[in-house]
Amino acid sequence: MTILTELLAERTTLLVDGAMGTELFERGLTAGDPPEAWNVDMPELVTDVHAGYIAAGSDIILTNSFGGTAFRLKLHKLDDRVIELNAAAARVARAAADAADRRVIVAGSMGPSGELLVPMGEMTPETAADAFAAQAEGLAEGGADILWIETMSSLDEVEAAVVGARRTTDLPVAATMSFDTAGRTMMGVTGIDAAKRMTGLGLAAIGANCGNNVAETEAAVLQIKAGAGDTPVIVKSNAGVPEFRGESLVYSGSPEIMGAHVRRMMDAGIEIIGGCCGTSTGHLAFMRDVMRGNVEAPELAAPGPNRPDDDPGSGAGGGGRDRSKRRRRRAA
Repeated sequence: MTILTELLAERTTLLVDGAMGTELFERGLTAGDPPEAWNVDMPELVTDVHAGYIAAGSDIILTNSFGGTAFRLKLHKLDDRVIELNAAAARVARAAADAADRRVIVAGSMGPSGELLVPMGEMTPETAADAFAAQAEGLAEGGADILWIETMSSLDEVEAAVVGARRTTDLPVAATMSFDTAGRTMMGVTGIDAAKRMTGLGLAAIGANCGNNVAETEAAVLQIKAGAGDTPVIVKSNAGVPEFRGESLVYSGSPEIMGAHVRRMMDAGIEIIGGCCGTSTGHLAFMRDVMRGNVEAPELAAPGPNRPDDDPGSGAGGGGRDRSKRRRRRAA
């Protein structure tokens, strides 16, 4: 039994945290700066993000290490500090989790390398596995409970990350993919494809995160659920739909939109639910209340493509009222 299954047995449904990048930008991170350096240079601000999500009700927090492979860190001339920066990321999250009044899982975030595997690119499965192995070593050294491979588009890269993670640690591994191109990942993977391949890797949990919109992420995760068997399923959708307002990219989804999403996912049997880009502590607190039955989830449609009658207005964000049962079935 993994730490994830232990906590699921205790709490049935787990709440994952929200966005890291947008929270760091609000605290002064500037475009082009590596967030991972803040684990060493400004750990108190990273701790503040983790503590906010824990206070909002998160059972799982992800470390500030999404771009922590040598491939990504090389862009900032930090590729000689992979283990140091990842270990620091895990230590910062570990301290925040250990200060909580309940058990909180520290998940070591491992994002995509940003490279293409051969023959489309120059990265080989071996060099990919080496990069993820070093990142995993640092995350384990810093105290991560589980490794969390996320926002992947290639199943071959998922497998390389899993191989690398198991080369240097014995931590359980979860993995999620991002479905953002007409229900497929950028590399053409469907939810059905993902479930079939990832269940064969012996992962602690599988699922979907990020993506273009809530509706397509929900559709993909339902495909994954159908093929996951006994493997717990994760959904960590963006908060609504990304929109440019002036020079800023914002997400249309309100806490209520995400609360409705939680209800649909719980009804579908999804065990691990959180938020990705644009998801704040306010979103998470409302999602927690829906999850615990403290508030009734509003009947709001999942924001997605081809919804001209959705109301993006007011402070509530996108996704107008769900006006028909037929529409609810299509959104789910």
